[in-house]
Amino acid sequence: MFIAYAVVGGLLALVLAASATFTLQRNDQIVASMQEVQVPDAWLPRLATLKAAGAIGLVAGLWVTPLGVAAATGVTLYFIGAVISHLRVKDYELAPAAVLTLVAAAALVLRILS
Repeated sequence: MFIAYAVVGGLLALVLAASATFTLQRNDQIVASMQEVQVPDAWLPRLATLKAAGAIGLVAGLWVTPLGVAAATGVTLYFIGAVISHLRVKDYELAPAAVLTLVAAAALVLRILS
């Protein structure tokens, strides 16, 4: 189970790090997506920080189990919030958020079981 967590958690951490970087750089696609779900522009740095913290926590969770569990829990909740945000404004292009929710939940289960 640990190897599975390492793979899933590591890949999720890479995605989160890239997303945090693009959010901080105000990538056009990211900004447009955030505007579609009515996220205030002032929240972008905070959301990027949460993604970066999740990435760091998932990687550190390879060595410190409770940190990995906490990070995976936080990332799962973050993406559940993203799915809810899409549904709230009736934006049904939520596949990326839904997939990342499932991947984060898988990382959580794998870390708990390893």
